[in-house]
Amino acid sequence: MSFKESFNVNGENLLKKIKEIIAEGNVRKIIISDKAGKEILSFPVTIGVVGVVLLPIFAAVGALAALLTECTITVERSDSSKEHDQNDTPPPTENPNTPTDI
Repeated sequence: MSFKESFNVNGENLLKKIKEIIAEGNVRKIIISDKAGKEILSFPVTIGVVGVVLLPIFAAVGALAALLTECTITVERSDSSKEHDQNDTPPPTENPNTPTDI
C-alpha cells in the first residue's frame, strides 16, 4: 500500500528537498509539477538506487530548478509498517511425525 504527499518549494530549494526526501527512505516515486499543476518530471526511486544512478536525475532537477520559480513535489511513499507485517513469516512449527526425544 502506498500514499502520496506534496511539498511546495521554490526553484532554488528543489534539488535540496529531493535529496532530503530520498534520504528519508520508503519513497517509490517522485513527481515534479509546475505551479499550474503540469507534470514536468517523474522518476521512480527504488531500493538500492544510489549515487551514480541518481546523478543524471539530479542534473535534470538542477536544470529544472533554474527554470522554475515555484513547483510542487509529489512523493509516493510505501507504507513500510504494513509491508513489514505482510513480509513477516510465522515461526516454524514442529513436524508431528518427527520424534522429539533422541
